[in-house]
Amino acid sequence: MNGLAMYVETQVGTQDEVVMRYAPLVKRIAYHLMTRLPPSVQADDLIQAGMIGLIEASRNYDASQGASFETYAGIRIRGAMLDEIRKSDWTPRSLHRKVRQVTEAIRTIESSAGRDARDVEVAERLGISLDDYHQILQDASGHKVFSLEDLPIGEDSVSEGLSGPIKGPLESVEMDKFREALADAVGTLPERERLVMSLYYDEELNLREIGAVLGVSESRVCQIHGQAMMRLKSRMADWRND
Repeated sequence: MNGLAMYVETQVGTQDEVVMRYAPLVKRIAYHLMTRLPPSVQADDLIQAGMIGLIEASRNYDASQGASFETYAGIRIRGAMLDEIRKSDWTPRSLHRKVRQVTEAIRTIESSAGRDARDVEVAERLGISLDDYHQILQDASGHKVFSLEDLPIGEDSVSEGLSGPIKGPLESVEMDKFREALADAVGTLPERERLVMSLYYDEELNLREIGAVLGVSESRVCQIHGQAMMRLKSRMADWRND
């Protein structure tokens, strides 16, 4: 056993002890994610993926990086679960294609007009009815087509870094810059979209609860969220390409 492995075992416990001690953390993260996912996602699948993430965390933990084991394990557990969701993507390819088309239409309109693209303008550019456009937004929000994690952003982002060692100084600086750019982009969203984003990601309300706050239906909140995410994808396209 090398020095790091001995240290981890001394500070954190043997692998069996780690699994027993932190299993509740895995379940807590799984059920927290479940509140934001479609019913077709099974909690047992998330928990299984999270347990694998926990075991990997116990093997790779390095206390010299400054993070506590629970903090590091939580990131790895969540990352493993989100990776499992991505691998199990059930979304039709046609919907992915429509999302790309909408995102590109928004980008083109906003670049040309110098303002927020309106629903009717996007629908007209795509050659579809407004009802069909709203249906795309609702379908996209109901499937695992995009999320803030996919951009990627934030400490919990789904990225290769979550399944590897803790990021070094350069990667951390780049991620900080990305988060700053994303925060700026969120700040430029139309007021209602900005409010939905805040209630969903900051206050962690579900779509039905947000609908009650705004006085609209759950399906309308779904559409607003989808519109906001596509607008952000459009405005952050340069970062995504980089």
